[in-house]
Amino acid sequence: MFIDELTQFTVSLAKQAGSIVQQERQQADYQESLKNNHELVTSADLRVDEFIAEQLLNTFPGHRILSEEGIHELDKLADDDSPLWVVDPIDGTVNFAYGHNQVAISIAYFEGGQAKSGVVYAPFHNEIFCAIRDQYAVMNGQPIQVSRVSDFRQALIATGFPYHKNTVDQLINRLHKVLAECRDIRRIGSAALDICWVAMGRLDGYYESLSPWDFAAAQLIAREAGARCGRLKPSPDNIPEELFGNDIIISTPAIYAKIKTLLETADLETKIVQNGP
Repeated sequence: MFIDELTQFTVSLAKQAGSIVQQERQQADYQESLKNNHELVTSADLRVDEFIAEQLLNTFPGHRILSEEGIHELDKLADDDSPLWVVDPIDGTVNFAYGHNQVAISIAYFEGGQAKSGVVYAPFHNEIFCAIRDQYAVMNGQPIQVSRVSDFRQALIATGFPYHKNTVDQLINRLHKVLAECRDIRRIGSAALDICWVAMGRLDGYYESLSPWDFAAAQLIAREAGARCGRLKPSPDNIPEELFGNDIIISTPAIYAKIKTLLETADLETKIVQNGP
């Protein structure tokens, strides 16, 4: 199966998964629980994850799946070049549970540690973002590109916050530095959509620490739409760079350096305060 056919398959799969998400919302009989004592997961997440995994394994029996609701060992990915699917069945679970519409299904296809195809579907907005490496990025079939903003004072920036709260001081310092100099901040609740919105110019930049399933597809979409994608520090040798989500920055190219500088300054000030004079 060529990459074009594979991508068409992924688009269809994401739309089918989105129909399940919509059904679960309408029926409102899903169950909620906590994963790792703090992270919300619903029975809808598990149902969609099971559906996607079944379809992928039936169609590509020799491929691996890295999923938020499955087993994931990131440190082993660099040693295996077999095809890999990176899946988030419901990105924005808290939004889903609270009736917010910023929810997405994210599916990326990797070979040799690189994303070759990425699809992000927002079922409640009926928007499907899609990219093929070195070819295109589209939303509902129409080409997309990042904004042309170059003045950081006119930039709309998005971020997010983790479930655990052991780095609140650092997060607040970063927020303070960025908010003091940009147009405004958004906290949408779905990393995949944050990044796709950067790709199409609804946002100008985004930063956060993420798991690979949160951003794997959207990062490819943003890159193909002209975004600059990076992070504060290099990825470890045992994790492919495009699956390492610590302190990622994705933005229109002209403001990337400014975001990075502000975050680095905030981190340095936090470290000084924590360590004392």
